[in-house]
Amino acid sequence: MANRIRLALALHNHQPIGNFDQVIESAYTDSYLPFLDLFTDYQPLRISLHISGSLAEWLDAKHPEYLDRLARLVQQGRVEIIGGAFYEPILAMIPARDRIGQIRSYAHWLHDRLGATVRGMWIPERVWEQSFTRDLVDAGIEYTILDDFHFKNAGLTEEQLTGYYVTEDEGRVLAVFPGSERLRYTIPFADPQQTIDYLAQIAGKHGNAVIVFGDDGEKFGTWPETHKHCYTDGWLRRFFDALVANQDWLQVTTLGEALDQVPPLGKIYLPDGSYREMTEWALPVQQQLQYEQLQHQVRDNPQLAGLWGFVRGGFWRNFKAKYPEADEMYARMMLVSRRLDEMVQAGAVDRRVEQARQELYRGQCNCGYWHGAFGGIYLPHLRNAVYQHLITADNLLERATGRTGPWVQAVAEDYNFDARQEIRLANDRLVSILAPGRGGQMVELDVRQICHNLLATITRQPEAYHRKVLAGASRDNGQCASIHDRVVFKQADLDKRLCYDDHPRKALVDLFYDHDVTLEAVAACRARQRGDFVAGQYEARIRRNPERIQVMLFREGRVDDLAVKITKGVTLDAGSPTLTIAYLLEGLPTDRTLHFAVELNFALPAGCDDRYFLDAEGRRLGHLGTHLDIQALHGLALVDEWLGVEASLKISRPTGLWVFPVETVSQSEGGFELVHQSVAVVPHWMVKAEGGPRWAVTMQLTLDTTRAENRAATCHEQLAAATI
Repeated sequence: MANRIRLALALHNHQPIGNFDQVIESAYTDSYLPFLDLFTDYQPLRISLHISGSLAEWLDAKHPEYLDRLARLVQQGRVEIIGGAFYEPILAMIPARDRIGQIRSYAHWLHDRLGATVRGMWIPERVWEQSFTRDLVDAGIEYTILDDFHFKNAGLTEEQLTGYYVTEDEGRVLAVFPGSERLRYTIPFADPQQTIDYLAQIAGKHGNAVIVFGDDGEKFGTWPETHKHCYTDGWLRRFFDALVANQDWLQVTTLGEALDQVPPLGKIYLPDGSYREMTEWALPVQQQLQYEQLQHQVRDNPQLAGLWGFVRGGFWRNFKAKYPEADEMYARMMLVSRRLDEMVQAGAVDRRVEQARQELYRGQCNCGYWHGAFGGIYLPHLRNAVYQHLITADNLLERATGRTGPWVQAVAEDYNFDARQEIRLANDRLVSILAPGRGGQMVELDVRQICHNLLATITRQPEAYHRKVLAGASRDNGQCASIHDRVVFKQADLDKRLCYDDHPRKALVDLFYDHDVTLEAVAACRARQRGDFVAGQYEARIRRNPERIQVMLFREGRVDDLAVKITKGVTLDAGSPTLTIAYLLEGLPTDRTLHFAVELNFALPAGCDDRYFLDAEGRRLGHLGTHLDIQALHGLALVDEWLGVEASLKISRPTGLWVFPVETVSQSEGGFELVHQSVAVVPHWMVKAEGGPRWAVTMQLTLDTTRAENRAATCHEQLAAATI
């Protein structure tokens, strides 16, 4: 063959912050280790490898010998380490200062641990905006990889994607390699010879071509069926054998070598985007379904084939509009980032500030902020991990200010950038965010001692893939296939568990129901709403005393044909773990009763003996996944011994109480599954006028973390004893 061709294999290994230890260990055993074992035997081959910082830290703690082996391969020139933002954030999701900070800090870590000189970086989920160019270059990056889809969106054809291009922003110049979508689907799912034949076709037409495979390393053993396929059945060995057998014309190289040895094909400016599937997932559901139909029409019509490169979906940032929970995490992250920056700009010098920066960076890990073929935002442990690190960072910044002893404060500000003010009511134990413009709901409740947001809940909504759930057909035939193509049901009758919420699963959600409504109807979202308070605009007022702050929320609304006013007050004392919640209803009719309810959701797991309900007398009422319908109750406690928290609700008057789990049917790498998201606790009353057209109730919500604090104290004592 006259022409030589370069193939750059760029692998991306990543595990999210907050992922279960056994899951990461399984990925290590099934994928990362066997790949390295096999690759080491093939001396002529070189690869570029990106390991996310979250995974690298785990490897350093659990399997340092793996990183030691990598360091030797780096020294030998067989592995080029690709850098990136330390904890794999979507770059569009974080401020420029944090982009640059994450990239630089991870480059330093990789140099110290692996002896690597970082020149290139992996773009998380290949979410690209042209303005990133200047931040990457300012952080010391020379090149990156994006999908060929980005380049086709810019007007290039397949024939023009046989090398790399340069792009610039404000005079900063960056090399950009297009990753082959075709290779993403053939490796490792098609016979190795198909890849060789494809590369031979390109080599026959183009001299000095560079073709890039850039994709997840988990495809080689962790994705369903791929361990058997790649190692037991020998696909990966056959692939490496084929590469070596054709090395007279096929040079397997690193991206850095290609950059040094091959000139760019030209200059390009790439539109905002990501890989093809991600742009689909970012769309609203109905538009996503229309987009899928359009895709099929274009693919199946030869006359439209030339338009395929211009068929693109949505904009990644709209995940924050599609999923309000993503926007809430983003807003919390931005608050911590801004506060950290303000302290740094003011000259704060404290080790806790730098510790807070690392915790902020961990809380920016992308996986809990979006959803597609992967669990993402529907996985509670990923959402909880985001909040855990952000709350930890916030706590560290509080300590760095030098504030000691009990305190309380309330600040009104547009925290989530929606042109409406929220109120942050906080003390040294709790942080509560109230949203007057969204039904006066409480949208966040952080328990500082355990760094847990009890309102890290999710609202159930339609997903495009729910059509497959309703169809109920499984196409899992045992063959190795891309996770984008598999249809597997991890539980039976998931179609019967689909349910969509008509209001956010937050706290202080004000509801009016029919008199005869049942727990089953409420839990299944079939209960009719008779009031307009759920999402209505409340007015807000803050009452301040030195040791106590009360946030008052007012709304005059309607219940059927009646004009009703709700006033609710949330009071927090300095040093207290208790929120006092008072309701006053005015304008009540004297000739009938209204069925009033206040919903509170708690982001606590269920199904274990150490997570359970207690009544006011301390009797167990079942685990946290239990359905309860109780009358004339004065209180309820939710206990999570593993987290070390007891959420106790005491109510001033007898109440009916509905309790039920909130579960989603969502898609992950392994298939469709039922996931417990939160516990709904709904006190409800038949309200009638008392001494005039008024009615009132007071609730006390106490977040007791004694278990967690005692456990921490015991650990400190044991550690101290061990060091004597």
